[in-house]
Parts: sequence; C-alpha cells; structure tokens
Amino acid sequence: MTNIQGIAASQGIAIAKAYQLTTPDLSFEKKKTDNPQHEAERLDNALNISKQELEKIKAHTLKELGEEHAEIFSAHLLVLSDPELINPIKDKITSEKVIAETALEETANMFIDMFKNMDNEYMRERAADIQDVTKRVMSHLLGASFPDPALIDEEVVVIANDLTPSDTAQLNRQFVKGFATDIGGRTSHSAIMARSLEIPAVVGTKEATETINSDDMIIIDGNEGKVLVNPSESELAEYRRKQEEFEQQKEEWAKLKDEPTFSQDGEQVELAANIGTPDDVGGVLNNGGEGIGLYRTEFLYMGKSELPTEEEQFEAYKSVLEQMGDKPVVVRTLDIGGDKELDYMDLPKELNPFLGFRAIRFCLENEDVFRPQLRALLRASVHGTLKIMFPMIATLEEFRQAKAILLDEKEKLASEGIKTSDNIEVGIMVEIPSTAVIAKQFAKEVDFFSIGTNDLIQYTMAADRMNEQVSYLYQPYHPAILNLVNNVIEAAHSEGKWAGMCGEMAGDSIAIPILLGLGLDEFSMSATSILQARSQISGLSKEKMASYKDKLLSMGTAEEVVEFVKEKTN
Repeated sequence: MTNIQGIAASQGIAIAKAYQLTTPDLSFEKKKTDNPQHEAERLDNALNISKQELEKIKAHTLKELGEEHAEIFSAHLLVLSDPELINPIKDKITSEKVIAETALEETANMFIDMFKNMDNEYMRERAADIQDVTKRVMSHLLGASFPDPALIDEEVVVIANDLTPSDTAQLNRQFVKGFATDIGGRTSHSAIMARSLEIPAVVGTKEATETINSDDMIIIDGNEGKVLVNPSESELAEYRRKQEEFEQQKEEWAKLKDEPTFSQDGEQVELAANIGTPDDVGGVLNNGGEGIGLYRTEFLYMGKSELPTEEEQFEAYKSVLEQMGDKPVVVRTLDIGGDKELDYMDLPKELNPFLGFRAIRFCLENEDVFRPQLRALLRASVHGTLKIMFPMIATLEEFRQAKAILLDEKEKLASEGIKTSDNIEVGIMVEIPSTAVIAKQFAKEVDFFSIGTNDLIQYTMAADRMNEQVSYLYQPYHPAILNLVNNVIEAAHSEGKWAGMCGEMAGDSIAIPILLGLGLDEFSMSATSILQARSQISGLSKEKMASYKDKLLSMGTAEEVVEFVKEKTN
C-alpha cells in the first residue's frame, strides 16, 4: 500500500477504483497552409462546437451548483467570443499561412504566459480559463476526444493533475465518490466546488497521477488529507468503518438543523452562511443557517456585458430577503475593481491590485455605479432584515462618506414616496490591519463589524495566499491575527455592538474554539459547514475557552496555538 499526503479540501471518506482523468494527446505537426480561409473556417467550427458544449456545462452547473459556480462558464464563453484573443489567431493564420492548430497554440500560449506572470490573482485565474478553453478548442481541431467526466457511469474516485472548473462541474455525485489532484489548495475552484458537491477531496498531493494507475483501489480521506493506494483488507475494513461513522455523524448533525446554536455552558452565538446569488439561499436554509453573514453582490455584475440595472438588483436582494424571512441578511456592497475586473468597464491596470483601486474606493469614485446599488438595497429592505456592509474600509472618512451617500439615497426615496426600513444596521468588513488596530474609534460609528479573514491574514502577514512560495505564511492561527481579531471584538462589545466573521476561518474546527473564547457573536461560513460547527460549539464551554484567551494571545507561533487548542479540546 502507498500513502500519499495532500491537503484536506472537502470532508468525508471515499472508497472506489481510480479513474485517471487525463487530457488527450493534443500534439500536432506544425505546417503551412495554402488555404488560410479553410483554416479560419475550421477554427470557427471548433469554436462553435466548444461554445455549445460550454453552454450545456453551464446549464448543468446552474442546476446542480447554482449561479455563482455557473458564472465560471460565463467567463469561459466570454473567452471564446473575445476578439482580442480570436482576431490575433485568425490574423496569424492569414499573415503567416499556418494551420489553425499552430495559430491557436502560439496565440493562446502568449496570453497564458502574459497573465500567469502578472502580480494579480484575478489575471492569473484568467490564464487558467484561457488554458481550459483553448484545450477544448484544440481537441475539436484535432478530432481528439476531450475528457467528459459527465460520462462516468460507475463508482470511481477521480485522479488528475488538476481539475478544471468545467471538469469539476460535470462530476456526477452518483458515480464520482471523491477526487485527488496533484496541485491546488483549499481556495482553488475545484476544492470549493467539491465542498458544494459534498464529495471528499484531497488536493496538492504533488504525486497522485504519477503514483496511481487506473483501476487501483483508492481511499480518499478528506478529513485528514490522505490518499491510500491499494490498501490491505484490514485497512479497507477500517476505512469502511470510518466512512460509516462519518455518515452517521452527518445524520446526527442533520438533527441540529432547526436548533439554535448554544455552547455547552448555555451561551448563544449565530451561525450564518456566505452566499453569492439568490440561488444559494436554499442551501443555507437546508443546512440550518440562522442568517446570511455575507452576500457577495459582485456576482450580479460579473459575466455580463453591462452593469445590472437598479431593478435587476432590487429583484435579487428582495428574493434573498424574502426567502430568509425574519433571519438577518448582511449584504456587502460591490467589491469590484483591481483583482476582480468587469469586461465592460475600463478599470485601471495596476501593479498591485490587492492594495489598489477596489471595493469602497472604486464605489466612492463611481457614484453612478454605487448609488443605484444602494437604492436597490434600500427599496428591498422592507422585505426582510437587511444589514448593509461596506468592504475594504481603511479610514473613518471612507465609512462616513459611504454612509452619507446611503442616507442621501434614503432621503431621496422618501421624497419619492418609496418606503424603506428604519432598522437597517450599517457596518463594515474588517479586512485591513489599520482598521482592526483602531477598531475602538470605528466602533463608536458603525453598527457592527464583520471580520474578513481571507484578506486580513494576507495583508497582516504580507503574503499572497495564492502564491505557493509564501503560502506557509498564510496562518489563520498566528498570534498576530488572533490579537487583531480580539481587538475588533473587544472594541465592538465596548460600544454595545456585535462582531462577526465571514472569512474561511469562521468555519475552521481549530479556529472555532478560539473565536468562541474571544467572544465572537456571529460565525459566517459555507452553508455545508454550519451543522458541523453547531455540533462542535455545543460541546465547547465558552467560559472555559475564554479562560485561555490571555495565554493564546501571548503565544509566539501558530504551531503553539494549534497544539494548545487540540490539547484543550480533545
């Protein structure tokens, strides 16, 4: 038996034969052509077939996973229609008299290399999109069979170097019991989709495709990040027992669906979910969500050819609020710009977009975009319990300016005879260290804080979480992060306000005991993590965890924190 260690990306145990998902041989002989027009027609035909396939994949994804995941394929379809990519390919065919395959490969590689080398997560993701899409087009030019995971019709675990978004979206949960990849991390597309599909996954193994052959018996341990190849009968029996225990555990968690969230010593907290579209609300309610702690509104703006209208936005916000009834919904205003581009807006190209013109900075400079969103939110506020959150706030002046625009729009709506709620809480997302440091000053003016740990960690540690060379510095449990989080919670409570968290850390089993002890009021996470978190909190004493607070905050390393928490909670 071989034991391969990777990153636990999605919980659960899968036992099945290996299915090697490999890209077909796309090699070809570079040749000249006497008929460029014919080559251009071949290219158009391959593009059209690819578009038809992607439309089907998008529709399947929308049905199975919701709009947020389907938007990935809107981006892929935009690539196939982008004249900045397609025209250079056709120009190369005409000017250099080369076959379509040569023109496609050389042009695509130029763009992929260019995007891969940009200091910009969004643009690096575009490189992966171009790579995924052009492989599909190339396979049709060559008449090669492109891998189609949707055709898998027996129980397997998928083994791949990486799973593209289109691969992952086609996985049939009935047959694909889990997957393992050579590359990737917990925040990669494939990992996020695996959690949405609720299938066990291990990523970043480095060697799965080299070590595993098709039809090998495989165990995927998504709890521990292990892949076992050709295990013994006794190991199979042990993991079947673990699998059964995990399924029984899920059944126990499901019983907590309609229960409030109390610690062992009777202290109540709120467990909410992060969503991207109205389609995600069903998953929140099915998993016992007590609210929505983060509604990422940028998905209304992405994958389109123009800005969404006020009316389109109103209908989306109204839908979410009505579905949630009297449960709170925290809506983050537009977090776009810099690393999240809109094709239809001429946003500046930046060397360091994470520290650039984005989120509230963009909105305050583009009130023609910001005001319609605020009007739509205010109009929708009468349909539920709305809380509005401004992202990327670095200074009190930014918050005051944003709130003034909100109140101005509220007055305008009143003068038009349009009703709005008088109980809208207005808060900020704490993701910039400067804001966490002076949280006391902010707490006098905001109604709540929601800590966005994904960015707060990378800004505090000066480490891009998508950069594998410095990923070791992305440390949620580092005492510097814990001290900032504690500072925010204490500042909120000193002014009688509440503090929540909407980053990955909020659903992390090591972080939850720490955050409970620090006094966090609201934990917002992926919907599929809620029931497990509720179960965990029910077995923790808040008072006991609070008694460890000073010790945890005075530790020197993340490793010391993890060891201490495991010792005290096991």
